[in-house]
Amino acid sequence: MESVITLNEAIDTAAFYGVNNTNILCLCNQHPDVRVVARGYQIKVTGSEDSIRRFTATVERCEEVCVRRGSISESDILSLIHGSSPETVTHEHLILHGVGGKPILARSVNQRKLVEGFQIDDLLFAVGPAGSGKTYTAIALAVRALKNREVKRIILSRPAVEAGEKLGFLPGDMKEKIDPYLQPLYDALQDMLPANKLQEYMERGTIQIAPLAFMRGRTLSDAVVILDEAQNATVLQLKMFLTRMGLGSKMIVTGDLTQIDLPAPQRSGLSDAMARLQGIKGIQIVEFNQQDIVRHHLVTHIVKAYAD
Repeated sequence: MESVITLNEAIDTAAFYGVNNTNILCLCNQHPDVRVVARGYQIKVTGSEDSIRRFTATVERCEEVCVRRGSISESDILSLIHGSSPETVTHEHLILHGVGGKPILARSVNQRKLVEGFQIDDLLFAVGPAGSGKTYTAIALAVRALKNREVKRIILSRPAVEAGEKLGFLPGDMKEKIDPYLQPLYDALQDMLPANKLQEYMERGTIQIAPLAFMRGRTLSDAVVILDEAQNATVLQLKMFLTRMGLGSKMIVTGDLTQIDLPAPQRSGLSDAMARLQGIKGIQIVEFNQQDIVRHHLVTHIVKAYAD
């Protein structure tokens, strides 16, 4: 079956299709069961009646946003496809405003579950594929809690699992050796806090970023504590981390069980902890999936290809 969609003439087609047609490619990748040829104000769609109907409905919602705003982005399209309009997301699912007033949003169903769970429970596990926003959402919640004076500190940690290079052979002092492992955490914070404020927080110890091994012996009170890449923590390391929780603290443990880098015969502590702690009041497990992926549109296909 074939159908032709005629776009609203109030739309700038260059803005609608995106630079190098990125928006139309995003639409196509999110609707792989149709074949699309777009030229000017007409989009020719080939596929089953049901798949054409779904694609047309998405295009119509995108049209509305583009007419209203004068442009539309890939993230807007993904928000629409995941069941919420960009405008309602901005107001209803805003976590905080980041650098330059950038809205940091819970863009998917499971990101919103994590936000809601943070209000109720003190220990959360956020588990799922790369690009689903687990760590980014967790850090946004931590920054919001700090800004609202709900906690006094943010503590971010990752296991420093060696991937091909031994720490001892890398150049520099210990901080320079471990910083590459922690860079994704710095990247997220730089989106949410101005550089001078972030530096001040780091110098005062209000925000601390450290490898998992540095958590031993500490009691972490009045803080949001996040362990990222927890699939690379051993059973004993994760037990050590979880028992650091002090009064007035919340913990978020994130990870992807398909990307375990631990050498054999070590077992991942993440799956072990989830099995042991399932069903305990005050602990919540949020399982992210491919529908939550909010990176480049190809990431969904990459994750799917490696899962097959």
